[in-house]
Amino acid sequence: MMSPITTTRHGDILIVTSNNPPVNALGNAVREGLVKAIEEADGDAAVKAVVIRCEGQTFFAGADISEFGKPMQMPMLPMVVDIIENCTKPVVAAIHGTALGGGLEVALACHYRVAVPDAKLGVPEVKLGILPGAGGTQRLPRAVGVSRALEMTTSGNPIGARDAFDLGLVDRLIEGDLEQHAVAFADEVKAVRPIPKTSERDDKLAEARAHPGLFDEFRKANARRMKGFDAPEANIKAVEAAVAKPYAEGVLDERRLFMELMTGTQARAQQYFFFAERKASKIDGLPEGTKPRDIRRAGVIGAGTMGGGISMNFLSAGIPVTIVEMEQAALDRGTGIMRKNYEATAAKGRMTAEQVEKAMGLLKPTLSLEDLADCDLIIEAVFENMDVKKDIFGKLDRVAKPGAILASNTSYLDIDEIAASTSRPQDVLGLHFFSPANIMKLLEVVRGAKTAPDVLVTAMQLAKKIRKVAVVAGVCYGFIGNRMLIPRQMQAMQLLLEGATPEQVDKVHVEFGMPMGPFQMADLAGVDIGWHRDPTRIENIRDALCAIDRWGQKKGAGFYDYDDKRRPSPSPKVQEIIDDFRAKAGVEKRDISDQEIMERTLYTMVNEGAKILEEGMAQRASDVDVVWVYGYGWPVYRGGPMFWADTVGLQEIVAGLERQKERLGSDFALSDLLTRKADAGEKLTR
Repeated sequence: MMSPITTTRHGDILIVTSNNPPVNALGNAVREGLVKAIEEADGDAAVKAVVIRCEGQTFFAGADISEFGKPMQMPMLPMVVDIIENCTKPVVAAIHGTALGGGLEVALACHYRVAVPDAKLGVPEVKLGILPGAGGTQRLPRAVGVSRALEMTTSGNPIGARDAFDLGLVDRLIEGDLEQHAVAFADEVKAVRPIPKTSERDDKLAEARAHPGLFDEFRKANARRMKGFDAPEANIKAVEAAVAKPYAEGVLDERRLFMELMTGTQARAQQYFFFAERKASKIDGLPEGTKPRDIRRAGVIGAGTMGGGISMNFLSAGIPVTIVEMEQAALDRGTGIMRKNYEATAAKGRMTAEQVEKAMGLLKPTLSLEDLADCDLIIEAVFENMDVKKDIFGKLDRVAKPGAILASNTSYLDIDEIAASTSRPQDVLGLHFFSPANIMKLLEVVRGAKTAPDVLVTAMQLAKKIRKVAVVAGVCYGFIGNRMLIPRQMQAMQLLLEGATPEQVDKVHVEFGMPMGPFQMADLAGVDIGWHRDPTRIENIRDALCAIDRWGQKKGAGFYDYDDKRRPSPSPKVQEIIDDFRAKAGVEKRDISDQEIMERTLYTMVNEGAKILEEGMAQRASDVDVVWVYGYGWPVYRGGPMFWADTVGLQEIVAGLERQKERLGSDFALSDLLTRKADAGEKLTR
């Protein structure tokens, strides 16, 4: 097999080229080829300098993900980068596209780096639960300084080439032909001695050596962002080693920390999720060659919070939107909020004023459904009521052009019933955006019984265009995410009656890694969501709260009391309501352990997820995990509820549910799939 690495000569410059599509990943053949190329340069007196470049769209964009979880083959990357740095001829990295992870480590091992202005450089390993393990944590602070190295290694976010140039990470920005200019640069430096080696520099470590408190200050300033994750702290320790120890000792620390992370659960979880996200876009059971429909204009019915947010996704992607409301005041309010949101983004430097005007210029507000006649996709985002939605879809059936896709943003309701109110059920599906729709990345694409394959393909491809992570769901109450949320919320409420407090239940979830617990979430979203609006009808704790205007943060009171800065505190009034309901129900108050809260709120979610899988409402267990990480803030370092259950052990999950069976109520039933896999010693995610 031909090597992906080839060499050519331009005078006395050896040009080393990688051609390993699609992203020049640093697989074994690439690593072998790089070593042979450097050996060629070292062994030929006619070669005075080396340029390493890549064909295609990018420089080395990182490790070969197909090698994840497999035994590594020699030469390993740490050896490769050391061989590059120890080359006796100057080596120049010619960077375009992205130099990420191992790609940046290769570039750091080169003696010089040139880049096109739109290139990006970074070390995203922390997002996979690891650290740059080929000397990256040791060379990077020597190249860019300790503060910037800490930011880059712990966030995983890349920097632009212009920023890299200002930091000294890039030696020259190249306008025009990259290879030609890189060769010219190599010609300039071929006689420079000593050859500069990043590993031998220490000028940019002086800041941290003079200010030993820098690391703890960084930890404190970023504690919230890094909470719960192992990899950021390991990256910090590795950079600390770069400052405190000679390079040769620092790389030993880096290797030890790397191996500790690689053998840990968090790295497995984060790498599992990396693949899960990519699998989610694959649709089972589609006819081969199914082509998407063309979406040139979208329509949105409803200019409220959801409708406005949904519209912004399309406008930001350059797709014109017709937005419909029933009253002018509601339309003006909705479009005004959209503009305000865009302007707030611009104020943070994430958009220009011109981009704001361009996006808003693509919006056509109207009070007439008839104006949706030229739309290729129409999304209904109105009140969560089946009769209202069926009425709208009946009207859309008469207004929409043939072939237009009709979608409902329903969170719970039956898409097949909605589709049946039209003469074209094949064109109907659910597009469940999560609030706020212009920010949240998840999109549940609900496949109805009669949804046409090309409609589904269109929705999944469109999701990528509007920068969403889409997951296919079947038709059931609550689809994937909200269906699993129901048992959690029900058990959380029941636990209050039995003796737990809102703050105890929430604390268990926050310590687990969730951004908030069930009652904090209810207060944020609105305790009144779905409430029947009759203050005289009090059937449960939530009804009692809503009846006295305790609707959550927006009212300054919900399950918690809130001060003027929306800081929560336990509420004596809520405790009084809970005690009253407990007395009426004849329930004896008891001490409830954190473990019981876990079993009744998190294990029950796993059980419901297993039911979703056995009913075919999700294509794969990893799709369930994508929904919960992106839609509900499940900590990615736990991989999602299905992966987490596998790490706990399905036997333990089943045993915990059996322990709580009497308290879970007469409607509770263990998933057959869950018990079967537990008995067989299998996993949900395989």
